[in-house]
Amino acid sequence: MSNNNELKPESLYTRTDPGILHFETTDELQGLGEVIGQARAIDAIEFGTEIKKSGFNVFVLGPSGVGKQSTVLQYLSAQAASRETPSDWCYVNNFEHPQRPLALQLPAGKGQQLSDDMRKLIRDVRTSMPVAFESNEYRVKQEEIQEKYESRREEAFRKLSEDAAAHGVSLIKDKHGFELGPIVDGKTIDVVEFSKLPKDTQEHITEVIEIYEEKLSALIHRMPQLAREESEEIQTLNHNTAIVAVESLISGLVENYCNHPDVCRYLNNVKNDIARRVDDFIDHSKEAVDFLGMISGEAVSFRRYEVNLLIDNEKTTGAPVIYEDNPVYQKLIGKVEHESRMGALVTDFTHIKPGALHKANGGYLVLEVIKLLRYPFSWEALKRALYAKKISIQSLGSLYGIIDTASLEPEPIPLDIKLVLLGERIFYYLLLEYDPEFSELFKVAADFEEDMYRTEENVLLYARMIATLAKKEKLLAFDAPAVSRIIEHAARLANDAEKLSAHMLSIVDLMNESEHWAKKAGKTVVGSSEVQQAIDSQVRRVDRIRDNIHAEIQRNTILIDTDGDKVASVNGLAVLDLSNFRFAHPVRITATTRLGDGEVIDIAREVELGGAIHSKGVLILSSFLASRYTKQFPLSLSASLTFEQSYGMIEGDSASLAELCTLLSSLADAPVHQYLSVTGSVNQLGQVQAIGGVNEKIEGFFDVCKTRGLNGKQGVIIPASNVKHLMLRHDVIKAVTDKQFHIYSVENIDQAIEVLTGIPAGEVDTSGKFPAESINFRAEEKLLKMSKTREKFAKAKK
Repeated sequence: MSNNNELKPESLYTRTDPGILHFETTDELQGLGEVIGQARAIDAIEFGTEIKKSGFNVFVLGPSGVGKQSTVLQYLSAQAASRETPSDWCYVNNFEHPQRPLALQLPAGKGQQLSDDMRKLIRDVRTSMPVAFESNEYRVKQEEIQEKYESRREEAFRKLSEDAAAHGVSLIKDKHGFELGPIVDGKTIDVVEFSKLPKDTQEHITEVIEIYEEKLSALIHRMPQLAREESEEIQTLNHNTAIVAVESLISGLVENYCNHPDVCRYLNNVKNDIARRVDDFIDHSKEAVDFLGMISGEAVSFRRYEVNLLIDNEKTTGAPVIYEDNPVYQKLIGKVEHESRMGALVTDFTHIKPGALHKANGGYLVLEVIKLLRYPFSWEALKRALYAKKISIQSLGSLYGIIDTASLEPEPIPLDIKLVLLGERIFYYLLLEYDPEFSELFKVAADFEEDMYRTEENVLLYARMIATLAKKEKLLAFDAPAVSRIIEHAARLANDAEKLSAHMLSIVDLMNESEHWAKKAGKTVVGSSEVQQAIDSQVRRVDRIRDNIHAEIQRNTILIDTDGDKVASVNGLAVLDLSNFRFAHPVRITATTRLGDGEVIDIAREVELGGAIHSKGVLILSSFLASRYTKQFPLSLSASLTFEQSYGMIEGDSASLAELCTLLSSLADAPVHQYLSVTGSVNQLGQVQAIGGVNEKIEGFFDVCKTRGLNGKQGVIIPASNVKHLMLRHDVIKAVTDKQFHIYSVENIDQAIEVLTGIPAGEVDTSGKFPAESINFRAEEKLLKMSKTREKFAKAKK
């Protein structure tokens, strides 16, 4: 077996020397003001928040746990502090169209002032109005009107009475009304005396009485008109009296808000409405009817003059930064609430409630895209608001025509906002592909990195970041060896010895668990042993499935050999990713070869258990065999490959090197060392390519061998391009140091098959021949023999 490909222990793990950190505990370090390793994303966020053009909202994409939310909120808070504080927004009653409340914009702090001013105004009006209507001046004017119309009524009846008397008819008023009677010799006669008169006289008097009955009837019909005229004059008097009473109170407010025309118009409307509703102010015991037609008490009657302070920025410094973690339609756009009144649900402008768009107006709104898309209607409502640049509060029922009952239609509020969406990359690209409006509204993508390069500068920054997190989470201090161990674990999380993971959530969780073990041990500083204990505990909590698989291997339920030699049987390595835990275990890969038409059959693909990438890797094998061995004759091989005891989906090409080694073992009749396992991808030229999960794969085979007992020969073959990714467990490194376990790196199939079989692969000489008894020679000879045999069969059929 060649030792040229064997890796030394120092290649298996890249340490971080605590000495380069230049501190004893993290308490000595200065905290970081921003997250490290995300310069590209920060630049994009900066650009997106500074540009004022329409549609340049920001989508922050990247995996969860890399600190997108905290970074964005921290950056936006810093930017918002230097921006102008946005306006207050109020909703007030629209006295002409109560179902369409009016929106008023005021400088920050003025909204509450207007609300207080209106409350004081109504209190003052309720006090001063009765006084105005109880004054002598008002009473005199009211009596003058009443006397004028009373005089007009009396004068009309007097004239009718005199005219009737001149024509021999008397007008008599009693408790039942008016009555007309004949006058004879200056005296009103009764019916008996009237009957004694001559017939022609009776007829004449009757005609005259009928004429005056018509005139009396006409006069009586004129009385309601006079009453209306009297009422109108009194109403005009009341209106003018109320205007005078309110004018002095409201003129001061108009002067205070002279720079706000909308407020002045509203105050003028208030003045006129008060004048129209004088009775509400002079008779406090009387119930009023509100603008929805429902009988309401005194409080509701005067609520029409209140100010609904929707957004109060009096205490806001700079622009608002709002993170809405529950972006349902109502919390995003706002809503109109209802109250139960006399068994019915009613509402008015005071029940208008703001949404996240209102609260963030003039500043920044941050939303999680997965939560936004989870709720119906929210995404479309958000896009409508961004396109229209205004916030329109509409109930879902009226918006989609589900409910036809009348509801409030608040005046839309202009929208000036910078929207930041947070989400994983899949959501960004799906929206970009399937929602044509998305690219118009979110023109800036801030892509967060999952890792950063492990330079000395970044290592020192990472140490400062750990110190920052310790202070933020109020943890014990970490000493330099503990920080070094965390940094090494960050490289393991990144699956690359030359990089560090940017998944801050994992680091924070590890630090919290490390502190737990330190406190449990009675320590005041967290050390490397506690960090290691936390790492081991994290694995222990989630490794049940791995232990069960390994147990079945030890019981020979799953057939895996870790000693001896076999032809056409290679130990491959499979990775299982359980989201919160990833591990590997060995799998037996076997092959059969026979005379055929050049096809390499992937049994998993034939039964639809093989993924497209795995099937591609198998198809490459037949191409490699043909290009290397059968340039001068047809490939007459029929081969079958399979993962033994595999009952689920197989995906990926990381087993293609092991599968090719299995085929060559079968063709060359060369036994394979079963104490070795192989991982790696191979191309058509026989070059070995990098694969994922190399650390887990090595450790997966090591654990099986260790349980059975290390014999000093066991090991794993990996691609040379994966060496830079190695961050193996310490027990694996110790076994390699003690020569109990071996790790080999290979660059091509020849190196791999030599390590697996102990037989030289063989290189072609100047005549194009492989050395005798080499793996390549034996494989070529086998294929040539198959080709000739097939040729004989073909001739025999003819």
